[in-house]
Order: sequence, then structure tokens, then C-alpha cells
Amino acid sequence: MSEPTHDVVIIGGGHNGLVAAAYLAQAGRSVLVLEREPQVGGAAISADAFAGTGARLSRYSYLVSLLPTRIIHELGLDIELARRRYSSYTPGSSDAGLLVDNGDADATRASFARIGAAADFDAWNAFYEDTARLARAVFPTVCEPLLTRSEAKRLVGDDALWTALIEQPLGRTISDRFSNDLVRGVVATDGLIGTFTSLADHSLDANRCFLYHVIGNGTGDWDVPIGGMGAVTGALERAARAAGARLEVGAEVTSVSADGAVEYFQEGRVKRAHGAVILANVAPWSLRELLGAGETASAVIEKPEGAQVKVNLLLTRLPQLLDASVSPEAAFGGTFHINESYEQLQAAYEQALAGEIPSVLPCEIYCHSLTDPSILSPELAQAGAHTLTVFALHTPHRALTEANNDEMRAQLQAAVLRSLNSVLAEPIEPLLMTDAAGRPCIETKTTLDLKHALNLPGGNIFHGGLSWPFLEDDEPRGTPAERWGVATSHPRILICGAGARRGGGVSGLGGHNAAMAVLEGA
Repeated sequence: MSEPTHDVVIIGGGHNGLVAAAYLAQAGRSVLVLEREPQVGGAAISADAFAGTGARLSRYSYLVSLLPTRIIHELGLDIELARRRYSSYTPGSSDAGLLVDNGDADATRASFARIGAAADFDAWNAFYEDTARLARAVFPTVCEPLLTRSEAKRLVGDDALWTALIEQPLGRTISDRFSNDLVRGVVATDGLIGTFTSLADHSLDANRCFLYHVIGNGTGDWDVPIGGMGAVTGALERAARAAGARLEVGAEVTSVSADGAVEYFQEGRVKRAHGAVILANVAPWSLRELLGAGETASAVIEKPEGAQVKVNLLLTRLPQLLDASVSPEAAFGGTFHINESYEQLQAAYEQALAGEIPSVLPCEIYCHSLTDPSILSPELAQAGAHTLTVFALHTPHRALTEANNDEMRAQLQAAVLRSLNSVLAEPIEPLLMTDAAGRPCIETKTTLDLKHALNLPGGNIFHGGLSWPFLEDDEPRGTPAERWGVATSHPRILICGAGARRGGGVSGLGGHNAAMAVLEGA
């Protein structure tokens, strides 16, 4: 029996694979998407993490910034993103904390003064005016063929800004611009989410991470998807199916060849498909494994390493803060930074580098239910219940093994709770709801758990190291795949996920750009 033939076979039904499928099917291509899980969406899903409670959480990916409005409009997606009034709250060493209120500049100025950082308020505004200028220049290019470094620099049009954020370590720029350690830390965290590095490192890994965190849609705002992250995936799935793409779930790809042959396992059977083009919505390292011994997906691939712990909680109510001047609703209404001063971030990195769980674990918390009560049942919302999702930094995958994962998960969860309790007026544990089986509503995911659940090598949420959103001046750009940043060493196989040149985050950029390369004749 001859193998099924498709114009495009997409390995992985995460949000990028769905974006690519929708674009290509709308353009008349025959598209097959193979997803190993029982549902599409990858990390961009909602889940009933706590059975019988009536809460549906964004389980892995939390917020949306980098998904271009252009993609939403072109695919006709029914997605609503809600802007959070509060940017962030960060407790200080005393009872005072820094509250950045997007709706009240005077209150924000007073908050800077309250923590002894009055001089940094104007510096803060000037710095983020600079990042906004960078965002307005760079973000419109992410859905276009890649610029070169020289072209991107000319587009930004400010050599000092370019040097500060693109060419010198982020830590130096932050230290030059701000004097207060807490303020420095709040700025620095955008360079460390999902990236295990020092702010002073000349690899500039922190700079690349920071860049993607501040350019989204030209503003850098991180929004809450109404209905949870599953609403984003649901809209993409509907668009792909309506355009005629064929989506197969429970289909685990086991091998792929350079000539477009794909083998997968579904319903207890080995099946095969063949594509004129293969789009790999998996990490480049995973593609390397699918290609088999002796094959590579690109010239150089480093094995990825994640460095984060994710914790989901469901509370009967929000906890009270040590800082009585700020309401819990305001503090948790944006990004709640915990133990993330500049010195604390560096100390945690050094401890983690030495193989230890940081004694004071830096964490960021988001309360989606404040912005979007629809993720709770009416009864839960009326009773004052809330979700919290925690992202803990500097917990590298290298410390985990299959043998110690359960023990390390318990230790890391305890470290997260200690960090959170250190800034609260009451312990968080008594506020945990219980599920239908009477278990506390807390769920912790290590990097190894993420590897197992989402096929993320090393638990790296970006599928590997982030790249600049431009080509170096001497890099090849002779093919559509090279120009769109999705090329591998095999002409018929393209990267369409977070491991693409401008991948990472819930952006759809890997999928969009791979589809454009195919339509250009990759």
C-alpha cells in the first residue's frame, strides 16, 4: 500500500504547528498535523488541574505578549486578551514594597519614594521609553524576512540604545541606569525568565531574553487570555480545521527522514506519512533524535537546559501582605516579584551554579483569576477563591534525574512556599483549597516533568537558546528558509516551533514564518 502524501506534514500540534497549519491550509496546501498528546496545544493549554474544584488553569504557558495582532487578524482568531492595570509589585527588605501602577503615575512615584528609590522613578520612565522605541522598531519585523544586524541597527536609529541593550551585558546597562538594588532586580528579571545565566555574562543570553520580553506588539505588555491559554489554542485549532488541515492526536512521531518520510505510532499501530515539506514543531534537539544517528538538524545544536519550576495553586482567598499599604488585589494584579532584587538574583544564580537549590528562591507570581474570573466556576468566584501560578528561577535541570525527581520536586515546592511566605503576613498553606479527593490544591512541575509532559529537552521552555531577531551580516540568506529563520541542514525539513530564529513564548512566530517560507518555495 502506498504511503499517504501531503504537501506539508507538521510534527507537533502545539500552537505554532496550528498557526502554520492554518496559514498553509488557507493557501490551499494539504496539511497533516501529528500530535502525540490526546489534545493539541502543547504548552498553551488550559486544564482541570484540581479535580472537582471548578477551576480551569493555564497549566504551563501563562501570559501572551509576542503573538502579533497581525496573526490574530489574518487567521480570523476569536481571541480576547486583557490588559492588567498593575505592572508589578515587589516586596522590599522592610515592610514597604514597589508597586508599579500603569493607571496612576503619581502613586507609582510615591511607591518608588517609599522604598528609598525616588531618584530611580524618572530613570525608570526614561528606560522604558527607550525599550518602547526599540519595540516599535523591531517588532514589526518579526513577521517579515529577517533583517541583517546592520539593517536592524539602522532601523533602531540610536547607537547608544543599540549598544546598551544589544551589545553590552544587560547587567552593566541596568547598573548604569538605576541605583536601587530592588529596582535593578525588577528590571533584570525579564532577562532571566527561562534563561539560566548571569546578568554580567558576555554571552548576552540575558540580553536576548530581555529583548523578547519587552518588544511584544510594540509595547512589551503581557496580557491575560480570557478563558485561559486553552482559548488561544481552541481558536487556532478551529482556524486550522476550518481551512482544511487534518489534525491527528495520539500520534507520536518516532522517526523522520530527509526525503520527507515520517513514521508515527497511533492506536497501537505504526503508521507512515510523506510530505513534500516537513515542519518540525519540536525542539531542534528533538528533531536531531528523530532524524537518527549521524544526522543533524542544523550545523551546531547544543542540548537545551531549562532552569525553572512552575507551581499552580488554588486558594480560598488571596493572602495578606506584610506591606499593609498595598492591597492583595493590587499586589497580585500584575507580576508579583518575590526575592528578586539584583543581589538576590545573582546570589541565587551562583548557588544554583554550584549545584544547590538557592536558599532564597527568586519567584514570580501571576493571579489570572483577578483579570479573568471566567476560569473559575461562578461559585468559586463568588466565594473569593483565586488561582496563583508561580514561576521560580535558577533551578537548573542538571540537578534532576529520574531517580531523584520526586524528592527534588518536593524540595523545590517547599522552597517556593518558603519564598512566598517570606513576604506574606500569613502562611499560604492554610489558604490552599482541597480537591475532590481532599488533597491540597498545589501542583509543581520540575524541568524533568516538563520534559516528560511536553517533550521539552532539558525542560527548556524556549526549545533551546534564544537567537537575535536578525541575521549576522555574514550569515546565509539565499533560501526562503534561511531568510525566514526556519532552516535546517535538510532543505525539505523546516523548524516551525519555539526553536525557530524568532521562536519562544506564545507568539505563533515560528509557525507563521515557517509557513511563509513554504509559500515562498522553501
